[in-house]
Amino acid sequence: MNAKICDHQYGGGAEGEHLERAARSLAAAKRAVAVTGAGISVESGIPDFRSADGLWSRYPPDEFATIDAFYADPDRVWVMWYELAETLGNVQPNPAHYALARLEKAGRLAGVITQNIDALHHRAGSVNVVEFHGRADAIVCPACGRRRAMELSHRAHGAPRCECGGYMKPDVVLFGEIIPPAALAAAQALAAACDVMLVVGTSAQVYPAASLPWIARDHNATIIECNTQPTAFTTSVTDIFLRGPAGVVLPALADRTLSMA
Repeated sequence: MNAKICDHQYGGGAEGEHLERAARSLAAAKRAVAVTGAGISVESGIPDFRSADGLWSRYPPDEFATIDAFYADPDRVWVMWYELAETLGNVQPNPAHYALARLEKAGRLAGVITQNIDALHHRAGSVNVVEFHGRADAIVCPACGRRRAMELSHRAHGAPRCECGGYMKPDVVLFGEIIPPAALAAAQALAAACDVMLVVGTSAQVYPAASLPWIARDHNATIIECNTQPTAFTTSVTDIFLRGPAGVVLPALADRTLSMA
């Protein structure tokens, strides 16, 4: 299939027609879900980790973001995670996050599945959020499972310690770890049960998250994609492609959808 691609100046022409189609699909959906990736948070001031100025340009993931690196030298790994926690603590949700929260509050969206660890969906007001890769504002002990909030005040002391004596890690899925079974099961269940899936700001590179639109398609869902550029989804599984920044496209889509309710 070839998704129809449109420019990001919303309000008329072919793009307006595609936005109208997407809004009609959402308004008529019995159970719509959204899948979000790094692109939805770029407008909040968080560079994509893989971009030229992203986190991996200064902290190679094989040295700072693997479970083996954590066990080998927790203090060294935590230099990066404290910096990331400070960055995330200073950013705010953008109009795209708020648009999804509005759709959920209005009953037009059953939930959000996110690959992001920034917790911005929660902060925008979304309630049913499946955090596929965890969240960086919390820490967990691999030994005993104890969790608590990230505390930057511990930064000067290196890797935080658990009451049980072990080192704590960010409550995120590091390279070399598996997706938490509960998160994977919840995401796959949402994908299989939806009749519309809104895919936002993800480039279809990371599995198993990249399989979710295919699961939805296998259950006859309509796939609406919002990205600044075409992806591997666009000509394979996407039905309606809305090109542009999520902070522009999603508020327009939410406004039009809710006007039809």
